[in-house]
Amino acid sequence: MVDNWDEIRTAYQVARLGTVSGAAEVLGVHHATVIRHIDALEGKLGVKLFQRHARGYTATEAGADLLQVAQATDDQFTQLTGRIKGRGQDVTGELVVTSLASASKLLSPVLAQFQSENPDVIIRYLTGERLFRLEYGEAHVAIRAGNPPDQPDNVVQQFVKARAILVASDAYIDRHGLPKSMDDFPKHQFVAHDSPTSRAPFNIWLKNNVPLDNITFRTTDNRSMEDAIIAGAGIGFIPKWEFIKRNDLTEVIDSLDEWSVPMWLVTHVDLHRTMKVQALLSFLKAQAKIWDVE
Repeated sequence: MVDNWDEIRTAYQVARLGTVSGAAEVLGVHHATVIRHIDALEGKLGVKLFQRHARGYTATEAGADLLQVAQATDDQFTQLTGRIKGRGQDVTGELVVTSLASASKLLSPVLAQFQSENPDVIIRYLTGERLFRLEYGEAHVAIRAGNPPDQPDNVVQQFVKARAILVASDAYIDRHGLPKSMDDFPKHQFVAHDSPTSRAPFNIWLKNNVPLDNITFRTTDNRSMEDAIIAGAGIGFIPKWEFIKRNDLTEVIDSLDEWSVPMWLVTHVDLHRTMKVQALLSFLKAQAKIWDVE
């Protein structure tokens, strides 16, 4: 069953223009996306829609049938667009934002303020370890951490660099005291991510500088890690935005630049210039200028 209009629209443009590059330019996507859509559509239908040759793509008989139906559908969409033109330029409707759960304390107040200033917007804030697929319309804006995302159809903008702080809670200090230096680390307990493949720079540093047996509390996400640290399970890393709001945490050693995690604003090329996405991006960037997170 074919249920993805994007793939049909891509095939229509390839059939109409005869080249992948021409279709990519008209659709405003990367040429790899065009090829992926064609391959996926042919796989679902079980037939070849195009003959590939040196000059480009020529529709097969099945491709010509698809072209005829898709052209009629595209014309109907064009007429519909004319009737509702302008609605897409309003800051209204659902706005889906995704990030790691650990960024919620930083982002939730900002999203709430944005929604308050734009009351016709419904915010859906999706958090978790899973990467929501922008190319499938699962989110309008993603705030991602670590290396810059490299999907060809995404628009990636540098956001902030989140500083990590190595801390111990009052509860932990009451029981175990504080290390005087890194030489004392083997005498203390630590909290870290359970995954041995975690790429967060502070997790990598911790596992390189603390004996494995001293990492006595391990969790599968940053939010749980922070909760365990605050509860006194061990010494560990929390974001600076969490540290500055609490008075029950003590910095163990001075923060190192190498612990910082870059964060990125990610949108899909098809939605990047819509009014509500641009409004949110501008709002987030303005708020970031007054955050004390770096």
